[in-house]
Amino acid sequence: MPELPEVETVKRSLEAQILGLSFTEIELMMPKIVKTPSPNSFAENLTGKKIKKLGRRGKYLLIHLSDNLTMVIHLRMTGRLVYSPQDKPAEKHTHAIFKLDNGFSLHYSDIRQFGRMGLTDTDKLEAFPGLKDLGIEPLNENFTRDFLKRELKRKRTKIKPLLLDQTFIAGLGNIYADEALHRARINPEKIAVNLTARETARLYQSIRDVLSEGIENRGTSFRDYVDGNGQAGSNQESLRVYDREGKPCLGCGKTVARIRLAGRSTYYCPKCQK
Repeated sequence: MPELPEVETVKRSLEAQILGLSFTEIELMMPKIVKTPSPNSFAENLTGKKIKKLGRRGKYLLIHLSDNLTMVIHLRMTGRLVYSPQDKPAEKHTHAIFKLDNGFSLHYSDIRQFGRMGLTDTDKLEAFPGLKDLGIEPLNENFTRDFLKRELKRKRTKIKPLLLDQTFIAGLGNIYADEALHRARINPEKIAVNLTARETARLYQSIRDVLSEGIENRGTSFRDYVDGNGQAGSNQESLRVYDREGKPCLGCGKTVARIRLAGRSTYYCPKCQK
């Protein structure tokens, strides 16, 4: 699933291409991807709107439009939004085409069909389903060591599932949670309230570091993820534990292990993360 670095990379890559352009026609081949309003209203309201700004909230991509409208897109597992010439044939799993007034289009494809999008008034964005309950942005200035220390002292759950909770911290997913915990030398099953001050400080810094590096490397591509230009990222080459079961830990050389936590595969080093 695209996490914060991947969605931020899609945002930045599309921003360079589509700012100031307008939608001329919307083709919905799979109407169920539109959550709100109705698919017909969605297409009608988008037509003619100018793209004023792109944003991101957690794992959600935001396209701010003229007339106080914002399109909200969640790519989920396999969603892609790629800037393409209008004469380029649509891929097999393309479910929507957003034609632009410069002869290009945005092609939305999704093999698993889990992605969703919607349209809302920009001034009502914070109340939009999915956005209204999101936690703090981990790369914003209000995400501080003191904030993390205070919040962890209130949580009596295992730290890995907590990091995946989007109402706690927005944008972290399986890949970057595992990588942050490894760098902080924290066992993923440790109870959050039991983290020491030193562990909390390390976790704070590692969260920011792995996300920043993920953005610098243009995201992590294993199978489906590409940016807005259809290009894969390279952050998979920098991962220290994620998807490295049975391989040596890059810190100590011990074999990386995999366990299941909250229904998710979790990779860690039994020596570095006791």
